[in-house]
Amino acid sequence: MLDLFKRDNATPGKPWGERLKEGLARSRDKWGGALASALRRPALDDETLEAIETALLSADVGVAATEVLIDDLRARWKRAGGRGEPKTMLKAALVELLAPLEGPMIVSAARPFVIMIAGVNGAGKTTSIGKLAKILQSQGHSVLLAAGDTFRAAAREQLAVWGERNGVAVIAQDSGDPAAVMFDAIGAAKARGIDVVLADTAGRLTTQAHLMEEIRKVQRVIRKIDAAAPHETLLVLDANTGQNALGQVRSFDAALGLTGLILTKLDGTAKGGIVAAIAREHPIPVRFIGIGEGVDDMKPFAAADFVDALVP
Repeated sequence: MLDLFKRDNATPGKPWGERLKEGLARSRDKWGGALASALRRPALDDETLEAIETALLSADVGVAATEVLIDDLRARWKRAGGRGEPKTMLKAALVELLAPLEGPMIVSAARPFVIMIAGVNGAGKTTSIGKLAKILQSQGHSVLLAAGDTFRAAAREQLAVWGERNGVAVIAQDSGDPAAVMFDAIGAAKARGIDVVLADTAGRLTTQAHLMEEIRKVQRVIRKIDAAAPHETLLVLDANTGQNALGQVRSFDAALGLTGLILTKLDGTAKGGIVAAIAREHPIPVRFIGIGEGVDDMKPFAAADFVDALVP
């Protein structure tokens, strides 16, 4: 059976801060010598700012966020009277930019508390659901999984593996209407007194209008069962997509009204700067970030920790 619980290079038992730094190594190296050299300069003159700007753009921070950061650095340098450490100022500017994305997911008193998971193919939705189930269980919540991807047998099988590993029931159908799976799952959760339903959905491209309409239908069916549900609608984003992630955020938010993001595969990309682009251009709370394949390799997003791990 597929081993969904292997670890990547992050060492078991290490503090999250160290594992996050290991996970963001590629993004940090992408900034590389150019940024490190610029930050060692004694003054934030035009040449230094240009070098920092180039490094930020190369790390998928994006034009809009880069402009904000450069303007912020100029202002900080001026307020400091032309004195200070450029690296400290850049980290402070980044933390300030990313801080609005902090927003831990809070399970309210609603029962069942329904969390709908969306995303494009291959973003890591099913794996994120398995990790999220583990997190919720560690908080004392009972969990049920709804296998709403009725198109891919592999997706249902993968979700079943996570369910078995976590001791969690999975509601699935071999084929049929994804909305019907949600109806059955929420009904089962109510009957069994389950706290949280994690609702998987099939991956879809934002350009596939009929599939985007289908996921709206899934959400409408959930709301017919409980007008307040889904209580969280999370978009799973593969960090490797870089600036394309912004388009996904905009499209899925327009279709579903997103409440949060899960950013996956940060350990396998040099595009960790996309977080800054999201913060500037379409800020939605980043509920969790993932830096590996292990069951414990997903944690809530914290701006200061992220910046400490990202800036060389």
